[in-house]
Amino acid sequence: MTARSDLELRRLLSRVFLVLFVVGTVAFAVLAAMAGPGPAPNQGTYAFFAALCAGFAGVAGLDLMVIRRRLAAGQGRDRADGPGTTASGIRAPGRPGTDRRD
Repeated sequence: MTARSDLELRRLLSRVFLVLFVVGTVAFAVLAAMAGPGPAPNQGTYAFFAALCAGFAGVAGLDLMVIRRRLAAGQGRDRADGPGTTASGIRAPGRPGTDRRD
């Protein structure tokens, strides 16, 4: 019915890429500060890549905040209702692989 992503995996990937993009931002900023004008790669090229990495780091940080809010709201995979459950909590009949014997 509705798509649900694996929030734990998204959190792990966002953490890894947040660190990588922050390191990339710092590295390109240092290269931009050391480079001078002239043929490519020049100061402008490195500054562009530093800004690009900073933007991607911002997206990863925003995703981490969304994931934290969703996990706090109980939207993770460990919810009591499983696949085949409608929004009202009623299990859809006749769906293979969703019959659990508790």
